[in-house]
Amino acid sequence: MKKDRIFIGTGRRKTSVAQVRMVPGTGKITVNGVDVREFFPYETNIMDLKQPLVATGNEETFDIDVKVKGGGFTGAAGAIRLGIARALLSYDIENEGSEGSYRNILKKCGFITRDARIKERKKPGLKAARRAPQFSKR
Repeated sequence: MKKDRIFIGTGRRKTSVAQVRMVPGTGKITVNGVDVREFFPYETNIMDLKQPLVATGNEETFDIDVKVKGGGFTGAAGAIRLGIARALLSYDIENEGSEGSYRNILKKCGFITRDARIKERKKPGLKAARRAPQFSKR
C-alpha cells in the first residue's frame, strides 16, 4: 500500500461542497472535526456516504477527514459520497484500464456521476418555482 500518501477528492451535491482527504488507516471518518455519527442525525446519511467504500471493499482501509459547507444533511452526504469516490479513483490510478479497477466498479454503481439537480428558482408572479396562485373563477 502507498504509505503516507493523501488522496483528495471534491464532491458537490445541491448546494453542498465537500473536500475529502483520505489517508491509509483504520476506517475512522470525521466530518468538520467531529465523528460522522455526531455530525449526521440519520443512519441513512452515513450509509449513503459509505457506499463507495463498501462497493470497493475499503470500509476499514482509510481514515477519512471531510470538510463540508452549505446545504443540509442529504446534500452534504451526497457531496461526501462523490468526494470519497473521486479520492478512491486517485488512489487506484495505476489500475485504471484493468477489468477490476475502482473506476469500473464505481461507474457501474453510479457513484462517479455528479447529481446536477438543484433547486429551481422562484419565478415572478408565482408562489414558488412553478406553483401558481389559486385560480378563482368569480
